[in-house]
Amino acid sequence: MISRRSPADGAPPGVPELVGAPISRRAVLIALTGAASTVLLGCSAGNDGGDGGYQFTEPTPAATVLPAKLRAPAPSFSGELLDRTPFSSKSLDGDIVLINFWGSWCTPCRVETPELQAVYTDVADRGVQFLGIDVKDERQLAAAFVETVGATYASLFDPRGEVALTFRGFPANVVPSTILLDRQGRVAAVYTGQVSGGDVRTAIGLLLDEGTP
Repeated sequence: MISRRSPADGAPPGVPELVGAPISRRAVLIALTGAASTVLLGCSAGNDGGDGGYQFTEPTPAATVLPAKLRAPAPSFSGELLDRTPFSSKSLDGDIVLINFWGSWCTPCRVETPELQAVYTDVADRGVQFLGIDVKDERQLAAAFVETVGATYASLFDPRGEVALTFRGFPANVVPSTILLDRQGRVAAVYTGQVSGGDVRTAIGLLLDEGTP
């Protein structure tokens, strides 16, 4: 006979501990897969895993971008914006994109975000999109932050930090961080830590100068 024990008795949360009758390895894998499915809610990612997709190796020097031949496709992802509007990274296709990971609790973000907003205001009509990724945060606090700093570009609400994990090897614990994508959806730069508006403006200018495909 099979009995269930509570997590306090030793089973991981959401995974029943089975005792008594012997069970197959397949049954264990099914149980673990089911438990993982209940955890991965909210943002979702495309499967760009081992198919030549992006793999982080090191930060890009400030105000520079990677040579085109070294760029790899960015993963796809989706989720919900701070205003609860559904979002898909497909809406970024064909544009130069700045992705900025931030949080209302992040002190450097309070300096960085207004500078990013100033750049966004200048380049938004030139085929450039900005997307904030709000991580490890509460929606109400994040919305208040956006209003306070005057950011007008959209931000994805990602309290579990799942989007950063889709960029393989990306240091998800470093906030703020910024990723630049070229018009082909490839990762052109990764800046870890606070960036300046001047450096971002220079890097975006380099991508704009590459022209359209």
